[in-house]
Amino acid sequence: MAEEAQSRGSQEASSQTESSQKPGVMAAGSLFRALVSAKWVAKSLKESQPLKLLDASWYQPKLKRDARQEFEKGHIPGAAFFDLDLGSDQTSPYDHMLPNAAEFAEYVGKLGVGNGTHVVVYDASDEGLYSAPRLWWMFRAFGHETVSLLDGGLRNWKREGYPLSSGRARPIQAEFQATLNPMFVKTYEDIKENIESRRFQVVDSRVEGRFRGIEPEPQEGIEPGHIPGTLNIPFIDFMTEEGLEKSPDAIQRLFQDNKVDLSKPLVATCGAGVTACHVALGAYLCGKPDVAIYDGSWMEWYMRARPEDVISEGRGKTL
Repeated sequence: MAEEAQSRGSQEASSQTESSQKPGVMAAGSLFRALVSAKWVAKSLKESQPLKLLDASWYQPKLKRDARQEFEKGHIPGAAFFDLDLGSDQTSPYDHMLPNAAEFAEYVGKLGVGNGTHVVVYDASDEGLYSAPRLWWMFRAFGHETVSLLDGGLRNWKREGYPLSSGRARPIQAEFQATLNPMFVKTYEDIKENIESRRFQVVDSRVEGRFRGIEPEPQEGIEPGHIPGTLNIPFIDFMTEEGLEKSPDAIQRLFQDNKVDLSKPLVATCGAGVTACHVALGAYLCGKPDVAIYDGSWMEWYMRARPEDVISEGRGKTL
């Protein structure tokens, strides 16, 4: 596991990574810090620290926002744009499935990321962070630990008055080697087996209405509901009203209040594998780095599961 000291400029550790030790949970101080402040990023850019910023903005189609176009209108100086749709498995029928290691390595290499690069990911969502934790998790899944998130995203960067650049990014290509760690990913078969075995807890990060089955899913042809035995913590609950990540103590209480035991195995899911990564981030900030993501998430589960394994207060699934 990478140590904080391995990254230049990491002396100013974010207070969000400091937490009390819990039984069965790794000490947060031994983990590479997951969050960096706008002030730290601005200072690092001014001092020409070896940092690579990636804008991983992605929006549901109903919002009618063009993430790439918005990036070209205004982004953090030196940032490149990571397209979550392009940087995924193009052959899968499910959204945002992980690409293979070679595809990921080629894509991020073109964005200027090498194996020695400290990557800082952000997005331009109204929430502060929405899709960026997905890329943070992807880097870690492919063996790159020196990756952080800009706390509060572009929303907070602009609120604090830091400058923006415009136009297309022109990164200098780098060489990146990737190896997928299977510990980070759960499959449909894993989740199905877990319904009986209960080997791990599963937390769904969608809003309560979609989880219960009374609010529509954004994907056409997919009804709302949840996997049997799954707990619900909406991803927005991990953040403050200002869009910053809550403190580790507050996040620990959030898990406890929702009957999640961080000393036991934990898997996260959502609609299509994006906001589930907020659960992994929250646990990481509490010193638990081993949360896996059910990559296919609800989209795959609904398409493949038996009707009795689609729990819903609404329409559910019929044959």
